[in-house]
Amino acid sequence: MESLTDLSTAVYSSLALLLATFASLFSVVNPLAAAPVFLLLTDQDSDQERNQTARKAAVYMFGILITFLLLGSYIMSFFGINLAGIRIAGGLIIMRAAFSMLSPEKSGRKLSKEDELAAMEKEDVSFSPLAMPLLSGPGSIAVIIGFASQANNVIDYAIYGLAIVLAAISAFGILRLAPFVRKWLGQTGLSAITRMMGFIALAISVQFVLSGISRFFNL
Repeated sequence: MESLTDLSTAVYSSLALLLATFASLFSVVNPLAAAPVFLLLTDQDSDQERNQTARKAAVYMFGILITFLLLGSYIMSFFGINLAGIRIAGGLIIMRAAFSMLSPEKSGRKLSKEDELAAMEKEDVSFSPLAMPLLSGPGSIAVIIGFASQANNVIDYAIYGLAIVLAAISAFGILRLAPFVRKWLGQTGLSAITRMMGFIALAISVQFVLSGISRFFNL
């Protein structure tokens, strides 16, 4: 009976960690804000071509984030950056993205006119600018490295990896349904959701910074 209770507690804790990680990552990735850019860059494409571009962007996003999940902490350690520094720096990067998402005059995810024109000249926009920097930019990477620095065992890494899979699937679904999302929500709805995501991202960034400060001073 006791072992069954321990198992249920472990499962509950794992599910809670998965949901928290996915919610945190999704709020920073914010594929809803990337949908208008996706529509702009694939305006002349057929439905099949759009579907392929969305799928490739999601796969690239997964590849980028899973790489930083597995190697990010080692890369930081190679440059002599400790866990406290990683969390504080990551928190500041996420905070910058969050303030951009909260700003009324910016969506936080739009490309500059120059970047849009350059992207529209490309035959394939799935990696750049869709996968990077729109879906897996500095904020998303900072979240992943921050979580990786808190991993205690293989199970934690597996949970974080599953959260990345879910975020990539969500991004693909939203990009694939981008025309309907834009029609249903409109620009006002997209802006409102982006601000909500920005608030969540801001809370995550503050938590990362406080965690880094606490670790640095051994509080």
